[in-house]
Amino acid sequence: MGARSRATCAVATAALLAVAACGDEDFENSPRPPVPVGLSGVIQEDKVTVSPAKVGAGQVTITISNQTDAPKSITLEGGGTTETVGPVGPLDTAEITRTLEPGSYEVRAGSEKAVPREIAPAKLAIGKERKSSSGDLLLP
Repeated sequence: MGARSRATCAVATAALLAVAACGDEDFENSPRPPVPVGLSGVIQEDKVTVSPAKVGAGQVTITISNQTDAPKSITLEGGGTTETVGPVGPLDTAEITRTLEPGSYEVRAGSEKAVPREIAPAKLAIGKERKSSSGDLLLP
């Protein structure tokens, strides 16, 4: 191999090493968050239900249908979190999306007018964090 070939080979090797080192300091290979979970809820005249009532910690989207004759506001409360949406009209739906930490939560329905009896809230039990979604394909 001639001097020119060795020089070309050395330059090519140096360029490959430089490209391979790019970004090493800036890229942190952190695990992806858990796959978001969808929960379904229903507001009835006497109670609110949410299913499933037990999930692991992470992002949760609760879709709630108001099956009563009056508009209702919906409140998710617990673990230092309070989020209210609404009022949600009769036979309409609303969504609450939050990242929930382990703990106990309530989903309540209320109205602007006084009612003869309070609607019983749904209880949510949020357990330890769900596994990473790093190995799952076709996620957004």
